Amino acid sequence: MQKISLLAASALLAIAPAPVSAMPPPLPEVEGKDAATLQQEMEIGRLYEGLIGDVYLDRLGRIDDYGPKLNAVISTFSFAEVGVETKRLYDERKAGKLRGPLHGIPILIKDNIEVAGLPTTAGSLALKDNLTNRDAPLIARLRDAGAVILGKTNLSEWANIRADNSTSGWSAVGGLTKNPHALDRNTCGSSSGSAAAVAASLAPLAIGTETDGSITCPAGINGIVGFKPTVGLVSRTHIVPISHSQDTAGPMTLTVRDAAVVMTAIAGSDPADAATAEADARKVDYAAALSPGALKGKRIGVMRDRVGDRADVAALFDAALKQMEGLGATLVEIADSRKGTEGLGAAEFEILLTELKADMATYLGGLPNANAPKTLADVIAFNKANPEELKWFGQDTFELAETKGGLDSPAYLAAREKAVRLAGPEGIDRLLKSHDVDLLVGVTNGPAWVSDLAKGDSYKSPGTSQLPAVAGYPHLTVPMGAVEGLPIGLSFIGTKWSDADILAAGYAYEQASQKRVAPTYRASTTP
Repeated sequence: MQKISLLAASALLAIAPAPVSAMPPPLPEVEGKDAATLQQEMEIGRLYEGLIGDVYLDRLGRIDDYGPKLNAVISTFSFAEVGVETKRLYDERKAGKLRGPLHGIPILIKDNIEVAGLPTTAGSLALKDNLTNRDAPLIARLRDAGAVILGKTNLSEWANIRADNSTSGWSAVGGLTKNPHALDRNTCGSSSGSAAAVAASLAPLAIGTETDGSITCPAGINGIVGFKPTVGLVSRTHIVPISHSQDTAGPMTLTVRDAAVVMTAIAGSDPADAATAEADARKVDYAAALSPGALKGKRIGVMRDRVGDRADVAALFDAALKQMEGLGATLVEIADSRKGTEGLGAAEFEILLTELKADMATYLGGLPNANAPKTLADVIAFNKANPEELKWFGQDTFELAETKGGLDSPAYLAAREKAVRLAGPEGIDRLLKSHDVDLLVGVTNGPAWVSDLAKGDSYKSPGTSQLPAVAGYPHLTVPMGAVEGLPIGLSFIGTKWSDADILAAGYAYEQASQKRVAPTYRASTTP
């Protein structure tokens, strides 16, 4: 495990510089290249597959540890460890054994997902030694598909469930993740490092997790693609939990095609996760289902009441709608998408608190490290004894969760029934049916706010994440442009198991619009 770059190594060699003729050639440039482009370059020999890990680890060191210091990555495998894996995959390619579109492609993993050989900390010092030496099932699927795990990304500590006045992107282990579009701006959370890393081309792909907005918000704010799949399509085994009702992992990428490729690899049933019982029967080749003409003939529900109050964001949204209309879609205005959802927020919060206490006990209790905390109460006590943990904000949400009853408590059962009904059958499904539309679109996020560890987040959301999060339905965000140089995402939302259709719709828009903007690493949006 390491966080070091070839740049640092070359600095040591500067004591006795080699002749110019003996210096190695410059590393290939990978900035802004998606996985599909990298795959093509490896196939034609332009990019040596055995070198690709070095290229990205070097870039990661230069941008994440030096230069802008994004703090997007918590830990990495060593150059040697990654080199062994990339060499093995290169030999397979030479022998004609190609595993698929992820063969030899580097990927980063959010640090609440277990990866053999690296600690899984959830950003907390309480888990800094949580080295389980096991791969989560989704990681095993990525390895089988030929992906190369580079390391683990920073996140909002405990996936942003510890306190309500937290700063997204901060963890005691990783510090504060910075937005590569403006370093003083927030990355949103909780998959902050995954989003910033992909935006900065520290890896072409990353995995995030979402309970409510934790993939889509950071993806939108950092100007990349993020996909929260139907809950139950991807295994949650060996992932630090919040809520078994809402938690899911998903891809964070530069393009929708790459997201579809990753989804094809990670989707599938897991006997240890009952929610995934239908996954094998429901999963498809998501990349094969993509088409630039996917919006033709589609009826799209426009969530007009969730755009927010900024005229510049609304103008981007209107331009996106016009683009989709030009692709053959019929737009249907929805002015009252919040109608009938009164009480949803309170019900969701009750669910998250109750399931956090129960699910955390199950996860922590199953850790092989005997010295690890075993319950949420243990974590609360650890935090009180370690001032670094509570340096910037408290743990009021943890403490409130600890007061809750079990999964059989009447309050929890009533909240669960209410929330699922309001978000699903009486929420998204009602909107689709009553307006006779195939999918919903809205604004994913407003411009990134200035990070302020002392005051916490000043997040003003257009509010598209809650319905699909609570219902467990798919939600895709695609870059829609930028205001003041800060990216804004466009959300595509559908009913349960409509993942392929939602990815196809987002792909059609993306191919026509090409609105992703490259990061500039400027210090601030203000002079």
